[in-house]
Amino acid sequence: MAQLPESVRDAWAHRSGPAVLATVDEQSMPNAIYVTCVALYDDATVVVADNYFNKTQRNILSKSRGSLLFISDDNKAFQIKGEISYHKSGPIFEHMKTWNPDKHPGHAAAALAVSEVYSGAEKLL
Repeated sequence: MAQLPESVRDAWAHRSGPAVLATVDEQSMPNAIYVTCVALYDDATVVVADNYFNKTQRNILSKSRGSLLFISDDNKAFQIKGEISYHKSGPIFEHMKTWNPDKHPGHAAAALAVSEVYSGAEKLL
């Protein structure tokens, strides 16, 4: 499994604003949402809390790949691409429950397994 480069982990620690999670449906129609309840699980996995997914949940369950875009405090854009899995129990789900705010339902955890990483147009991984 690919791991986030140190420079990207550092940028993640200094990100600004919400991230954008993109998926596609079975007809290849893209869907993008802002996400604020998101964290690194480890150096190879980004987790997004499913608090209010609709199309995104359907896309993930249909084996969609995904992309997560975030901006660092110094206005650099980073994109992480990979396979997405959906967890309603287990270690990834339990990890999400430790940081997802109590005011949100946390129905499940979407885990993006890192396969490619970009900084702007530059491929880092």
